[in-house]
Amino acid sequence: MTAKPLLTALLPLVADLSRELPEGERYRRLLEAMRALLPCDAAALLRLDGEWLVPLAVDGLSTDTLGRRFKVSEHPRFEALLSSPGPTRFAVDCDLPDPYDGLVDGLDDHLEVHDCMGCPLFIDERPWGLLTLDALDPERFEPIELDALQAFASLAAATVNAAERIERLNNRVEDEHQRAEVYRQASGQQNREMIGQSKAHKRLVEEISLVGGSDLTVLITGETGVGKELVAQAIHAASPRADKPIISLNCAALPDTLVESELFGHVRGAFTGAMNDRRGKFELANGGTLFLDEVGELSLTVQAKLLRVLQSGQLQRLGSDQEHQVDVRLIAATNRDLAEEVRSGRYRADFYHRLSVYPLLVPALRDRGRDVLLLSGYFLEQNRSRMGLNSLRLNSDAQAALLAYDWPGNVRELEHLIGRSALKALGNCKERPKILSLSAADLDLPNASAESVVEQPAVVATELVTGDLREATERYQRQLIGACLERHNNNWASAARELGLDRANLGRMAKRLGMK
Repeated sequence: MTAKPLLTALLPLVADLSRELPEGERYRRLLEAMRALLPCDAAALLRLDGEWLVPLAVDGLSTDTLGRRFKVSEHPRFEALLSSPGPTRFAVDCDLPDPYDGLVDGLDDHLEVHDCMGCPLFIDERPWGLLTLDALDPERFEPIELDALQAFASLAAATVNAAERIERLNNRVEDEHQRAEVYRQASGQQNREMIGQSKAHKRLVEEISLVGGSDLTVLITGETGVGKELVAQAIHAASPRADKPIISLNCAALPDTLVESELFGHVRGAFTGAMNDRRGKFELANGGTLFLDEVGELSLTVQAKLLRVLQSGQLQRLGSDQEHQVDVRLIAATNRDLAEEVRSGRYRADFYHRLSVYPLLVPALRDRGRDVLLLSGYFLEQNRSRMGLNSLRLNSDAQAALLAYDWPGNVRELEHLIGRSALKALGNCKERPKILSLSAADLDLPNASAESVVEQPAVVATELVTGDLREATERYQRQLIGACLERHNNNWASAARELGLDRANLGRMAKRLGMK
C-alpha cells in the first residue's frame, strides 16, 4: 500500500484528535476510516477489561455483538492477537474457532474459510484492547502490508487515548473507577454492567450519575425484573461511599421478627435461638450504603423503627438498651405504588416521604426499544460460554420476535428466556453444531399483534373510555403507535416489527387514524 492512500485515510483521524467528540462517534469514525483503508466485511474495536474483551464499536457485525463480553481465555484467536506485539494475520484455513461465527451481517453460516487479521492496541505501553478485521474473501488481505495496519493501530491508540483523557477531564472517571475497584474488592462482588443505548436508558444513567454524588435517600421504583438492584449498585459505585460496602436485604424474604434482627442486630438471649451477639445490616453498612429491596413489604411496626434510625442515626439491637450510632446512606426499591399504599393506610406517610427524597423510575424493557438486542447479546454470550459452544446467535425472525414482545417480566424474563431457549435448541440437535442459531420458534414467545391488543377493552385506559367507543379505541391506537414510533426514531419498519404488524398494514392504519 502506498503512502498516499494511507495518509488520506489517517488525516481525518488526526484532525479529530483535537476535537471534543462523543466517545461513540469518535470510535465510529475510527472504524469507518479503517474500512476505507483496509476493505473488509466486518471490523471491531474491543477494550480489554481484566479477562474480558468489551466491544466498543462494530461495523459489519450484528447489533447484539455490542452487548457481548468475550472471555479471552475462551477465544484462542483473541488470545493470539493480545499476545503478539504487532499485527497478526491468520491463515485462511486456520482451525481456531472465530468469536464472530454467526455474527457477521448477512452471513448465517460458519466462517470455515475466510481472511482474518487484527492488532493489539497499547496505551502507555500496556495492552488496552484490539482492532479486528474479517473478510469473507479468503484472499482479501493478501495485498495488504501488515505495516499499514500497524500504522493505523498507532493512530487508533492515540484516538483512544484522546477519548479517555477527555472523558477523565469531564467526568473524573479515573477517580470513580478507583473507588469502584476498591468497593468491588471490599465487597467481593463482581461488577455488573448496565447495558443499553436507548434514550430511556441514557436518561436513567444520567440520573444515577447526578444523585450518586449526593447522600440523598433514593427510592427506586419500577416493574418486577427491570434491574432495580443493579441500579442501586450503580448509585453506590458513583458515590463518595464507593470504597465502603453496599449491604442488601430483601424485606419480603423474612418475617417481621427476623427483619428486625437482620436490620438492627440482636444480643445473646434476645429470642429463642439467639446464641450470640450479632450486628445487623445497619452496622455492617456503617460508612457505606444499605439497600432495602421490596421495601413495600415492611410492616407498619418495622417502618416506625426504621424511621427513627433514619432520622437520628441511632439504633438498638434487639434485647439491648445500648445505643449504636451509624452513618448509612439508604437506597430502597419497590414495585408497589407506595403513594397509593399510604392513601389506603397500609404504609406510613412519614416513612414514605423519608424514603422518596429522590424517586428514581427504572424504565420497563418494552420502553427501551432495541436495547433488548444488546441485552440479548450479553445473555447469549454468557450461555455460549456456559454451554461450551463456538457461537450462539439469533436469527432475524428471532430478533423481530424479541422486539415485538411486550416483556411483562422485563430483563429478568429475557435472561431466563435466552437460557431456556438455548438449552432446548441444543437438546433438539442430533449433532453438536458449530453455530447454534435460535429462531423465533425456539423462543416460543406469544405472537400478539397491535390490532388484537387494541380491540381488547380491558387494556384501554380508564381516561380513554369516555364518549364514543370507536373514538376512544382510535385515540388509544394513535397513542400506542405514536409511542412506538418515538422509541424507534420514526422508523416505520422497526415500529411495525415491535407491534407485530406488516409494515404496509401499519401504514394503512396510521393513514386511517390521521397520522400520515
